[in-house]
This record gives sequence, C-alpha cells and structure tokens, in this order.
Amino acid sequence: MALNFNQYANEGHTFIKEYTAHMGFGEDLDKGGRVLTSTLYALRDIIPFEESLQMVAQFPMFLKAIYVNGWTTRRRPPRIKHMEEFIELVREKDGAAAVNDFGYDDDLAEKYIQLTFTFLRNTVSLGELEDIRDSLPKDLKHMIYSNLMF
Repeated sequence: MALNFNQYANEGHTFIKEYTAHMGFGEDLDKGGRVLTSTLYALRDIIPFEESLQMVAQFPMFLKAIYVNGWTTRRRPPRIKHMEEFIELVREKDGAAAVNDFGYDDDLAEKYIQLTFTFLRNTVSLGELEDIRDSLPKDLKHMIYSNLMF
C-alpha cells in the first residue's frame, strides 16, 4: 500500500474547510479544527472502545489521525450522564481556547456539538451513529438522535 501523504493533507484541508463553513466560523480553520477535535476527543472518552474502533474505521486517514492522537485506553472513562457534563468535557479537551471557541453559553456549545454530529453524518454511516447513540447515557442521546434523520 502506497502512502500518499499529499492526498491525505489535501483531503484534510478540504474537510476542515467544509466543516468550518458548516459551523458558521467563516474562514477560521483553526477554530474549526479545535471545535471538531475537542468534540471527538470528548466523545471517544465516553463511548465504548469497540464503538470508537468501528467509527474510526469509517473515517478518512487524516481524521483517524486526529481521533487517535493522544488516545489511551488505560484511563477510566469519565462518568458523563448529562449534556452539561459533556459540554464541560468538550471545553476541557479544547483547553485554553475553550472560552473563545465555545464561550460561556451552554446553548452555543450544544449547538456546535450537534452541528458536528450532523456534519459527521457525511463520513460515518447512519447505522454506526445509531450504535454510538445507543451507547450514550439517556440524557445525551439527543445530541446525535435529533440530527440522524434528514
């Protein structure tokens, strides 16, 4: 298998440009990258390992690299049961930029999370998103469910 890093880079750039536009961030690709990454990192922390593997298998190469960067399966998963807790985990994953990226408004952060899952529907199959939704606590299912059927 030949590795074509230029192709992966081009696909990644196109993806992040489309994602950033979808999110309404204008030309701020850095913000788009941070919001996408922090949302994916928070998700991987709370879904079962097997679901992460099934989802990442559907990602293009550059997105696989983002998803697995810094991932360890040896940590105990956080007990996230409510959207407010998930939003806080996303902000934690975003680090110092969280205030600028998500602000202090949980409604805005939840909107960004839901828009991210809507966009991921272009990459991840409906069946896999349903499996991920089924693995989430009851109060978090809506962040995926409300955007699956369109």
